[in-house]
Amino acid sequence: MFTGIVETVGTVRKLVSEQENLHITIESDLSNELKIDQSVAHNGVCLTVVAVSETQYTVTAIQETLEKSNLGSLQEGDSVNLERAMKLGARLDGHMVQGHVDQIATCIGINNADGSTIFTFQYDPSQGNITVEKGSITVNGVSLTVINSQADQFSVAIIPYTLEHTNFKMLQKEATVNLEFDVIGKYVSRIMQAYR
Repeated sequence: MFTGIVETVGTVRKLVSEQENLHITIESDLSNELKIDQSVAHNGVCLTVVAVSETQYTVTAIQETLEKSNLGSLQEGDSVNLERAMKLGARLDGHMVQGHVDQIATCIGINNADGSTIFTFQYDPSQGNITVEKGSITVNGVSLTVINSQADQFSVAIIPYTLEHTNFKMLQKEATVNLEFDVIGKYVSRIMQAYR
């Protein structure tokens, strides 16, 4: 379980394909604190640490993960938002995030507002996921509040601190991002579908 509060940004140093799996080696200031078998969210995708060195660690993404997320398009040198699993009894500063990406979205707009940057994303609504005005959404592992919720798109306002301390600062129009919709909203949506 995660909170969507990114701890640091890591850099992809090596990508190795093995059958349908992709081994991703990340350089990060968290590396020396990690242990094998720990869960770390990478752009919001929960992956298990399989190897650790002083400055780098490796995780493995399976084919389903690569198909549902933007991890399959990673290149060496790319930046990745990182968050370790939450500690039981700690403050929940973001919202409840499982690290299970529901689908990807495309950035269709970036606009400067008074003191923040508004990012607009479009996604395929046929998968049954929805946003709610002022509800929670996780974009590339970052816990955010939805504004301008529509059937197939939504916006979020990024404050300067979040922009500087996540890979949002490198995000451009047409880029794909990982979405994890609010877990409570997903259950409510599923229940409502059963009654229709």
